[in-house]
Amino acid sequence: MGFITRWFNDIDWDKVLSIGISKMISIIILLILYFILGWIGRKLIRSFFKKYRTQKMVSESRAKTLESLILNLFGYLMFFTFAILILENFINVTAIIAGAGVASLAIAFGAQGLVSDVVTGFFILLERQLDVGDSITLEQVNGNVEALGLRTTQVRDFDGTLHFIPNRQIMIVSNHSRGNMRVLVDIQIAPTADAEYAMEIMKQVCEREKTASKNIVEGPTVIGVQQVTATSTVIRVIGKAVNGEQFEVQRTLLKDIREELVANNVELPLSYLAPLEPGK
Repeated sequence: MGFITRWFNDIDWDKVLSIGISKMISIIILLILYFILGWIGRKLIRSFFKKYRTQKMVSESRAKTLESLILNLFGYLMFFTFAILILENFINVTAIIAGAGVASLAIAFGAQGLVSDVVTGFFILLERQLDVGDSITLEQVNGNVEALGLRTTQVRDFDGTLHFIPNRQIMIVSNHSRGNMRVLVDIQIAPTADAEYAMEIMKQVCEREKTASKNIVEGPTVIGVQQVTATSTVIRVIGKAVNGEQFEVQRTLLKDIREELVANNVELPLSYLAPLEPGK
């Protein structure tokens, strides 16, 4: 107990307090610089890409992808740089890194996942498998790419959920935003209705829609009778639409064709409900 008391009394508290205040001020200054430089850096990057978007042959999705990546890299660089600067106020970081030995080997094995994420992310960007704004399917995840980084890809699901997916887990990418998309509409009429007459009416509607809609790039074409059952005859219409507009084109075609068939007295199928027997 006496030894502890002597050790405690031998401490130069003025020096300890002076060093503590000095290091605290240094940390506060570094934190202020971190936020200021981070804000300036992000503003400069966004300003650069704002001008970059005005250039010819530069797509908006590609510009967003590169902007997201550069911001991602800048964030990591700022964080690790200032983390090392702050740690140097307490320990000799250089000496620890130089003499880590087995510990550095263990860290290297532990960082395999991170390295795999970065390498996979690099090739995803290099091969342009994804761009920000693309509609994609990644196994069980469906949605739009919201951000693309070297470590993770962020996908916003159609119900609003934001998925953070490590790049190394991206095996199969189904990109729905490359090229024109197919439009397919199946129209049901009553089995007793005149199919040839119905198809003539449908062709007239398709010609009208092709002229009126700028989102239709091919067709729509009435293929013919697709299926005949006891309750309906199915007539198929196919075409191609601008990417992302295919569902709107399908809905419009379905509505207009149905209205035209009704206006021309083409009988449509009715749902059949079996009558209940008495006592059941």
